[in-house]
Amino acid sequence: MEKYQVPSVPRGGGNGSRGGGPPSLRRRPPGLLGAPAWLQSPPLKSTRRARTAPSFRRGPWARSTGSLGPGAQAGAPETPQLAGHKGEPRRFGILQELSPGALGVNMVVEETKTKIKHVIKQVQCMDHRHASQALEEIRPLLQLRHPHISMCEEVFQMWDSKVSSMFLCLVMEYSLESFQDVIESKREEKALIDSEWLQVMLVQVLNTLEYLHHLDILHTNLKPSNIVLVSQNHCKLQDLGCHVLMTHRAKWNVRSEEDSCKKSWMAPESLSFSFSQKSDIWSLGCIILDLARCSFLNGVEAMDLRKSLRQQPGSLRDILETMAERQVPLMDTFSFLLPAMLQINPSDWVTLKDVVRITFGRSSLKSSTLPGPLIPEAITSVLLEGSMASILAGPALLSSHPEVRLRAMKKLLSMPEDQLGLPWALELVEVVVTTMKQQERILDVQLCASTLLLCILGQALVWDTDVKVSWDSSFSSTLLSAMRRHPDSTQLIIKACSLLTIISSHESASQELQKVGLCELVLQHLSSFLQDQDVCLSGLGLLWALLVDAVIMNREPLEKFLGLVAQVLATHPADMDMAEAGCAVLWLLSLLGCIREEQLEEVVLLFLQSIQLGQGRVQLVNNAYRGLASLVKASELAAFWMVALEEGSSGGLSLLQATYWLYRDDPEVVENLCLLLAHLASYKEILPELEYSGIRALAQDIQGCFPSSLELVSYAKKVLLSLETTAAHDLSGDLPAPP
Repeated sequence: MEKYQVPSVPRGGGNGSRGGGPPSLRRRPPGLLGAPAWLQSPPLKSTRRARTAPSFRRGPWARSTGSLGPGAQAGAPETPQLAGHKGEPRRFGILQELSPGALGVNMVVEETKTKIKHVIKQVQCMDHRHASQALEEIRPLLQLRHPHISMCEEVFQMWDSKVSSMFLCLVMEYSLESFQDVIESKREEKALIDSEWLQVMLVQVLNTLEYLHHLDILHTNLKPSNIVLVSQNHCKLQDLGCHVLMTHRAKWNVRSEEDSCKKSWMAPESLSFSFSQKSDIWSLGCIILDLARCSFLNGVEAMDLRKSLRQQPGSLRDILETMAERQVPLMDTFSFLLPAMLQINPSDWVTLKDVVRITFGRSSLKSSTLPGPLIPEAITSVLLEGSMASILAGPALLSSHPEVRLRAMKKLLSMPEDQLGLPWALELVEVVVTTMKQQERILDVQLCASTLLLCILGQALVWDTDVKVSWDSSFSSTLLSAMRRHPDSTQLIIKACSLLTIISSHESASQELQKVGLCELVLQHLSSFLQDQDVCLSGLGLLWALLVDAVIMNREPLEKFLGLVAQVLATHPADMDMAEAGCAVLWLLSLLGCIREEQLEEVVLLFLQSIQLGQGRVQLVNNAYRGLASLVKASELAAFWMVALEEGSSGGLSLLQATYWLYRDDPEVVENLCLLLAHLASYKEILPELEYSGIRALAQDIQGCFPSSLELVSYAKKVLLSLETTAAHDLSGDLPAPP
């Protein structure tokens, strides 16, 4: 056997795409590879299979000790084996050669040591470059992890000097039975397929195809023999197509002429070597059709029907009528599903989501004994397997099955981020909101859906700080309806307030929320749950988001918020988080002119108390001084209360000076203090108090510390000018000398 040196291929890898989806398989161009008819198998290069992950292997070439005909028997002396490295025992014994597939020869082999069986697929390549390209494309496929995809355990190249050709060899999982065996068995018995088994299998296949299509990976070779049975109720898809290996039309045509059945599963577009996701849907439709009618059509008749579907749509109508007459199970589903999947014009083909909707929206899958529809446990379990995309494929469309949706949402919430493929698409918001609408009375669904919405929108904002969260009125109305439906659920109130806070950043959303009575609803919840810290914090946060930069539609409910905020702060006197949120809302109310003159003393005192409580919280301090500046600008009475009231052992001006020396290096805090002082200095009656309290020295210090800040210097000069203008009159005789 002649040796042929193969350049090294990098191990592992992947390209960063979720689930190992390869760029080379995304929207693959047309092409199909064939392989010649085999009289005997070429020798294989020996490999040592890695147990932990699929791999590429090379080494000394194996040699065949005999023909690989189907008559070879396990354990017979003449059984050929695949040799290992020189001096090592041979690794595989070849048990039999299976029927050739579309891409090459399949052999059942057995490991010499462990007696574990595998399938080795040999694919003849046009040349070494062709084989290397195929290796590069197949590598990401090896990294797919899904419970219903048969894993390719190893890939290697070999050279056969007898035919002067390079072969690509794939070591795959071995399964004794496939859908093809089930069909042939039922055909011989003239027996119907069990309906429950068919439902479970259909869900598993749909789940797997959705997973692949989400990664833009096409199967392209879907047929009953490529859906194997691991156990009675567990199937796997195998033999995923590879674009590089499916581009040699001449070889494909030779193989299809040898077995015309191979082409019969292909969609009309695939006959011209054009493939899409809908090509897989057509092939799946043919498989479902074969499973449903195997009790009364033989193999040749079934193949002829599949071929006729591409030119004669009426042939499907006739067979559906026959199936109905023979009382084939699930006919109310198949009568809608199969015509949708087997349209001749590709533009008329349904999507995979449409297939799921049709499949699980029919009465066949509903229980006649329960008040609502029910999906079998086996089907529900399958829907919850796999990636985030696979999970959502079913529940996103099974609108009449709350138990599946709830379990799916809980499953998603329990998955780590590396499996979720964050950031999540904002289109999922519509799916979850639809669930909330349809199951409004079920509190668990509302709680779980709200939590999931927070994850979706929260992650979108984390990954892109400029993201504009999509919003429409149905979102807010659904949340408000849920809050009204479950008024005693503090958990739901908190989550809904957080969600409404996110969408309130849209001006249109803010106005709409005011129109539908959100302000009144927040008032109601704050009044009912004054003792609940989380409800109060979420409610105050929502009010802030709702009112900031908003066009106020109705001022009446806003005037009631002052008393409520005062109650909240009085109920939580030592809570700095509450003080910070409360000061923010009071500041907005002052800007909006919602504080009456008789309320000024109470509000000024609330601001001073909050500053005294949280002097070390910069945001709290900023909120409070902004609120005081707004009040003082609008009312001289507010200025009077600012200098006259005392909080603890300090008056308002003493507290202001303490804040300045604490935040002397923070321009934002100093700017808010200066703004307040400038407004205070605009009232002649207040100036003596400012002079007496030492504000002149503070303004001079600000002027010296921030010479480059024109705004701060301007505020400081305004205060100093006002003090100097009135100094001769106000300080000459009546007031004691400043300390």
